[in-house]
Amino acid sequence: MASDITRRIERLRSRRAGTDRLERLTEAARNAVLAKSLAEQPWQKRAKNQPHTQYALGAMREVDEDYTRISIDTATRVGRQLLSSLTSTGYSIDFRLQGSVPLNVHIRGVSDVDLLCLDTGFLTYATAGLRNQRGLYTSPTSKTTVGVLSALRKDSEATLKSAFPAAVVDVSGSKAIKISGGSLARPVDVVPSHWHDTEAFQASGQEYDRGVTILNKAVPCGIDNLPFLHIKRIAERCDAVSGGLRKAIRLCKNVKADAEEDGTAVGLPSFDIAATMFHADMSALRQGSMYELAILAETQRHLDFLARSHEQAKLLVVPDGSRRIFDSASKLTGLNRLSTEMDELIRQVAKEQKPLLSYSEPMLSETRSAIASVYVPA
Repeated sequence: MASDITRRIERLRSRRAGTDRLERLTEAARNAVLAKSLAEQPWQKRAKNQPHTQYALGAMREVDEDYTRISIDTATRVGRQLLSSLTSTGYSIDFRLQGSVPLNVHIRGVSDVDLLCLDTGFLTYATAGLRNQRGLYTSPTSKTTVGVLSALRKDSEATLKSAFPAAVVDVSGSKAIKISGGSLARPVDVVPSHWHDTEAFQASGQEYDRGVTILNKAVPCGIDNLPFLHIKRIAERCDAVSGGLRKAIRLCKNVKADAEEDGTAVGLPSFDIAATMFHADMSALRQGSMYELAILAETQRHLDFLARSHEQAKLLVVPDGSRRIFDSASKLTGLNRLSTEMDELIRQVAKEQKPLLSYSEPMLSETRSAIASVYVPA
């Protein structure tokens, strides 16, 4: 790989343990992270003399559940403070988590949590939807998305600064209020929002079909998303292949993080990485339940195919069906760079598993064959 594998393993360890973001933690949280980081992580006990293999296996693993629990607990605490303050001034508020943490594809022990702060006193809806056709919504209002969410954003910023005076409340972002430090064990991104009742939600009544509108204050404008449908569809597909899809997503995200540490920009957002791997061969990922390196083999194959076939890549749609994944030239460039990084990783892993391959430059198809049925003891 472009970087020395020893450095990549150390970065992986640091990301997973949370020691890469100590400056964003309270003193108590920092001490807890440092104490826990002294213990060898389970993935470090595998493939001891095969560093590239060890890295690949570690990059697939989920973050320690204690770290994830603390992230969710911290977001819940921030939500309670917002609820208390905002409801006292007349708001009707609810909260949901979105993003990598609830989907369990985050790769950092100290991971930002996206907390949707929903003004439930206002919503928008698809006029062609069943509920609207039946007259089940109230009469139109003069309020607008931008007006409602701008007010919610302003009041949320004030609440967070008052409730957490020792924390850093960063209000410069266009979509989220970032809060960290002070008494908070983890950073939290608060996203002012409201519900958008899609046609699908009006028919099904299922929350995963319900849309969310967030504010882009830089424009300003509202942006519609389907965060729960994204989570549901990836989670269901992953569960059907015994966890292989989430492992492939984490692998890509870790490889991207290390490539960028080495100076190679991979302009492919985490959301689009997850969406890309959603279209991989699930039967191949299912083999990873026993032969984990089969996940690396399929991840490399899938990325390589798309990088060589941009016209095919441009046809792929995100799991919630709302748009094409590769809707810009920069994303296709990011795909190519991530694919190249994965090519190099699989070559090195294959050479560790089949030493005879070290005497030549194996074709990528050979590297996949070399590792797809290899069992690495736990």
